[in-house]
Amino acid sequence: MDPVTGAITTLLVEATDQGQEPGPRSATATVRIAVEDDNDNGSNALVHYSIVSGNTRGHFYIDAQTGALDVVTPLDYEVSKEFTLRIRAQDGGRPPLSNISGLVTVQVLDVNDNAPIFVSTPFQATVLENVPLGYSVIHVQAIDADSGDNSRLVYTLLETGAGFPFAINNSTGWIVVASELDREAVDSYSFEVEAQDQGNPPMASSASVTVTVLDVNDNSPEFTQREYSARLNEDAAVGSSVLTVSAVDRDANSVITYQISSGNTRNRFSITSQSGGGLISLALPLDYKLERQYLLTITASDGTRHDTAHVVVNVTDANTHRPVFQSSHYTVNVNEDRPVGTTVVVISATDEDTGENARITYLMEDSIPQFRIAADTGAVTTLMELDYEDQVSYTLAITARDNGIPQKSDTTYLEILVSDVNDNAPQFLRDSYQGSVYEDVPAFTSVLQVSATDRDSGLNGRIFYTFQGGDDGDGDFIIESTSGIVRTLRRLDRENVPLYLLRAFAVDKGVPARRTPVDVQVTVLDVNDNPPVFERDEFDIFVEENSPIGLVVARITATDPDEGTNAQIMATVHVRLRDANDNSRVLSAGSVGCRQGAGRVLGAGRVQAGCWVPCVTGSTVPSSALRTAVVLLALPSLAWLLALLSVNSDALLFHYLFAINNCLQVTPQPLHPQSPRRAPRSPRALPYPP
Repeated sequence: MDPVTGAITTLLVEATDQGQEPGPRSATATVRIAVEDDNDNGSNALVHYSIVSGNTRGHFYIDAQTGALDVVTPLDYEVSKEFTLRIRAQDGGRPPLSNISGLVTVQVLDVNDNAPIFVSTPFQATVLENVPLGYSVIHVQAIDADSGDNSRLVYTLLETGAGFPFAINNSTGWIVVASELDREAVDSYSFEVEAQDQGNPPMASSASVTVTVLDVNDNSPEFTQREYSARLNEDAAVGSSVLTVSAVDRDANSVITYQISSGNTRNRFSITSQSGGGLISLALPLDYKLERQYLLTITASDGTRHDTAHVVVNVTDANTHRPVFQSSHYTVNVNEDRPVGTTVVVISATDEDTGENARITYLMEDSIPQFRIAADTGAVTTLMELDYEDQVSYTLAITARDNGIPQKSDTTYLEILVSDVNDNAPQFLRDSYQGSVYEDVPAFTSVLQVSATDRDSGLNGRIFYTFQGGDDGDGDFIIESTSGIVRTLRRLDRENVPLYLLRAFAVDKGVPARRTPVDVQVTVLDVNDNPPVFERDEFDIFVEENSPIGLVVARITATDPDEGTNAQIMATVHVRLRDANDNSRVLSAGSVGCRQGAGRVLGAGRVQAGCWVPCVTGSTVPSSALRTAVVLLALPSLAWLLALLSVNSDALLFHYLFAINNCLQVTPQPLHPQSPRRAPRSPRALPYPP
């Protein structure tokens, strides 16, 4: 209050609470402070203000000079909705005077800072499946600490699709049945409920609800099938099981009982509940002559509701005979090349009963993949190709079973022998054969042996060997038909045919026969059966006197058709001198020589006497392989000859006669004198130039 004008000061106070997200929030309060003038002047008129009481928790502060009242700590509407403050006004005089009669009331206004809270979570409830629509199932409730619209709640169901059987009262939170329930379809529902206040902005929370639907007996038992049938032999023992009927009840914990309602003539049958089904058993002996069929009506009941089914029991005549095979063991043969589906044999059995008791079904006791048996006819047929080479026989256990009650049977054994056919060609043990033989071996010498096998049996697997249709080396070889030994038929000559490429055959004796060829290579080995051959038997040589040592006076060549060491040629030179009067002089050693390996005759020094000079060294060669050539050496003048021999005589024409052999160790053979067959030619006209 202004002390001069008497005006009243009005304050607007804002209150802020300590709420959590999305807070904090605030409110405002109006504070009026009235101060009476003490009519003093100066310092006596200066008024100071202070809060005396009511400022619990220190929420407010007042300015001492101006009297302005402020909120200094957050306010909470839900804790304190109103504050009453006592204000002291004190002047500055001495002694100071004060007044504490001033009261300030601060009202805290609510803001929406509290979300709804459900009183219990999760909510659980049960409801019978047959309750009417609108039935109240459970009351879900939430509270909100705020006030006014901030605490007014609206309830909704979350994420419920079409056909959801529950609804909620938006204001009260009561959940009610909105559509018919069926426990057999859905026995439990779980969903969410949301509570939202009407503040601005609104706040919400949710809770889970589980509603369990309880069963009521609203379903009748139902048989799994309406009609049953059974066949029972008249000699069936009392207590024998006929069949089991079965019914189901969709209700929970239902107990089904069974009884025979009608058709149980002479009370032949009884029924008991076992494992949820009704087991029909024979209570009294049957008589095929009195009743051949029973039509039973069976009732299944859960105590309130029931269902019925019909059971037809056909009584059959007693199966007094079993099937009988004509033999306990059968043996048949089948060729291995028969196609798949071939009927091997038809096995049959007989039964002296009639009707179903005599109708026989055939089956194989063991699964043999190569064969099957027709159940009605007993025909055994092939399912796979047979192979004698893999398996030669099969033993099948075949059972003939009648269709009586109880079934009777007989078993026989069928042995199937697979007959071999010539379906395999002989096979050689090698892809090709190689051998060798010396050319000088006698006829019928063994060279090599070929060998083949045949997977077939008997004549189909019996093999003989032949060159027929192949190559026998133009008749130089034969092959033994049983052993496969290849032999020479005549003497061979390597120099004519060094290598034979033969083709032999292994042929079985099946019909038709199968044959397999093989290549045979025979190498003919050399023996020293050919002597060297000079290019001519006689040579004329003219040599000038005073020819230098080492002069080549002739080239003497020879060839040998053998090979290897047998074809290496070795030569010697044997020289003798004879005059016209048949006087013989032997040249001294070294007068005439042979250059090694060249086949050339040359002067080795002054002619003095006869000599032997080796040309090529090597192994000894049989004497039968020797060949000799005669060489005629003509001297141009007697003076030259006399100079060589130191003999005085008339001028004559002499011939050097000497032999060239192809072996070192050969005894020289004497050469007979020869007269000149023609006049001496000029020494410069040599027929064999060096």
